[in-house]
Amino acid sequence: MIQRTARNLRRIRSRASGLALRGFFEGLSRAGALHPKAKPARHGVERLRGVPYLDDEHPSHTLDIYRPVAPAGPLPALLYIHGGAFHILSKDTHWLMALAFARRGFVVFNVDYRLAPTHRFPAAIEDVCHAARWVVEHAARYGADAERLVITGESAGGNLATAVTVASCYRRPEPWAAALFDAGARPIATIAACGILQVSDTDRFARRRKLPTVVADQLRHIERGYLPSERGDLSMADPLVFLERGLPPDRALPPFFAFAGTRDPLLPDTRRLAVALEALGVRCDARYYPGGLHAFHALPFDARARDCWRDQFRFLREVVPR
Repeated sequence: MIQRTARNLRRIRSRASGLALRGFFEGLSRAGALHPKAKPARHGVERLRGVPYLDDEHPSHTLDIYRPVAPAGPLPALLYIHGGAFHILSKDTHWLMALAFARRGFVVFNVDYRLAPTHRFPAAIEDVCHAARWVVEHAARYGADAERLVITGESAGGNLATAVTVASCYRRPEPWAAALFDAGARPIATIAACGILQVSDTDRFARRRKLPTVVADQLRHIERGYLPSERGDLSMADPLVFLERGLPPDRALPPFFAFAGTRDPLLPDTRRLAVALEALGVRCDARYYPGGLHAFHALPFDARARDCWRDQFRFLREVVPR
């Protein structure tokens, strides 16, 4: 009885904190969108809303395209995958990231995907693999070069960006992963921002150091809500664990840029990713920003966020042919 009550209290706390986080980020996004500088046209960018990447008319199977107006030629393509613990948020809450990359000369495909717990693993990664394949097949129509494809996302999106990269470079048995591989999609760079790169065993963070109760509950909520009861092969939910196995890829893995703030409870996953990629002989520019909280880079008024964006763009200048 006592254990059941404790579990119920944890569920209530995690739901309440999830609703609070959702309200905070959605409110911040809406408020920011009211600023005159938030209008894409102010930056020479146009936005195409609600382009379907699957023909099933599901509302989550759409993406928004941000592209510079009148470019001199095809521009690198960038698939942006929003975060939100696999449960909340959308492409609409992440317009700032899409606009930031489009201002720097990328055609950005800002993607939605199905959310947990209504749609558990592998729904999200299945959707994003379909979206990546769609980008490869349709990039030219929107002035983008699929040979210069960048995959990026933050938090849960960092997980999905890493998993899409794995599916692009390793031949996998899942039909949606195999279809992406067969389409010849290989990112030229991947950015994994403050990612939760292993969804199973989220208690590992609390074993490392004591976490606030609400944070520990929210991490357990991610695992319980995203993963199915019959777990099976979790390689595409735990791409970090897959890479730590050290298997040689069927296609060369791209260089990675991975970052987190030092006050982010997910920081250990970024450190592990850097070690795993180094063992595979893959470049990984890992950056850790002192005092940064989770997703600190979404706050453009923060000096650490500005430093982080400069570092990302510097990395992209080095690895993406222009």
